[in-house]
Amino acid sequence: MLPTHSFIEDSKVLIFDLDGTLYEDTAHFDLFAEKLQKLVPHDQQENFQQDFQKVKNGTHPLAIGKVYDAQEDLIWTWDPFIETLTMPETWSGELHNQQDKHLKFPASSFDFDRWIAIGDGWWPPYVLARHYGVPMKTCHNAYNETKVDMAKGDGWITETPGLRDFLHKLKDDMKIVLMTNSDAVDVERLLEHLSLQHAFETKITSAVKPVRTKEHFEQIVNQYNVPPEKVISIGDNFMNEIAPALQMGMKAVWLTPDQPQQAHENLWPVTSLVDIIPKCSGKEE
Repeated sequence: MLPTHSFIEDSKVLIFDLDGTLYEDTAHFDLFAEKLQKLVPHDQQENFQQDFQKVKNGTHPLAIGKVYDAQEDLIWTWDPFIETLTMPETWSGELHNQQDKHLKFPASSFDFDRWIAIGDGWWPPYVLARHYGVPMKTCHNAYNETKVDMAKGDGWITETPGLRDFLHKLKDDMKIVLMTNSDAVDVERLLEHLSLQHAFETKITSAVKPVRTKEHFEQIVNQYNVPPEKVISIGDNFMNEIAPALQMGMKAVWLTPDQPQQAHENLWPVTSLVDIIPKCSGKEE
């Protein structure tokens, strides 16, 4: 059973992610993959494309929620609540000889060079490129190019209907915070494109989630002098925004295309922010 509108209306602070949360669409992940594929050695580009399609179809060991060890070329399962790595798999999906290991691995250990958290749709293309030999810096340059192309308004970003008015109405009763891994220039460019540049009281950019997620959450709780249970984290990346919030006693709205198998009393899974707007504004569909 989904929470009622009071899930949000009883809160004092809402913390929004940006990418994958404040706008619709997923085509930009394909755009990113296209840019990265061109950087892969020519004789491996077809393999890159085939692997990317397998990831999208759910037939590759690389998947959202996993962790990639670029040094050993292994894909691990990570539990974000107890922060352990288990069940390492090879690129072909075979269990590695370390399969019996349970490695303690806190979120602060992710460096996105060797250890890469695959938290949302941006990361599979990145990991694929790294697997095929593209350096980290080159991948990040392609990411930045993709974000610039998205903000040009060529159909890569679709605004969430009603979101702008919804956020401005919420500002009368609660604090609205933006916390994103994107840098300040990129954030302002995207917010302007979405006409949301004035929607947030506080903007935390280059947040280095999930490594510093809890640190930022603690700062927000202290800044606004509210108990954690009055704060909601809203995002599409379970590793970055959802699990840390639930661990700290906060609530969370998780944008996910799939219904999670295990329910949590403080978790509200939705497919789009459209799902929460009528419930909180009093409007009917």
